[in-house]
Amino acid sequence: MHYFVYILEMRSGCFYTGSTTNLKNRIVKHFKGVAAQTTKGGGYKRILLAERYPNRYLAERREKQLKGWSHAKKVALATGNLEDLKKLSKSRTSLNKS
Repeated sequence: MHYFVYILEMRSGCFYTGSTTNLKNRIVKHFKGVAAQTTKGGGYKRILLAERYPNRYLAERREKQLKGWSHAKKVALATGNLEDLKKLSKSRTSLNKS
């Protein structure tokens, strides 16, 4: 069984990060406003990112990692902007060392 980690861009501009075994079904539930408290209000604008993992452990680990990322870093990942992704990772690392 495969697991998916995904990021939705909400109508408000915020991001929702989640994981599931059935991506299509989960996205439909978010669209209908029955999947999570966050998506009940205004629904989502688009799927920003979806990644597939071979097991639950890896998917949950990735979901937790992404939830700790800044908005800008998630955008850089979703758009494939590796330069910005590296810069944002370095700035976070240097902040943690201070």
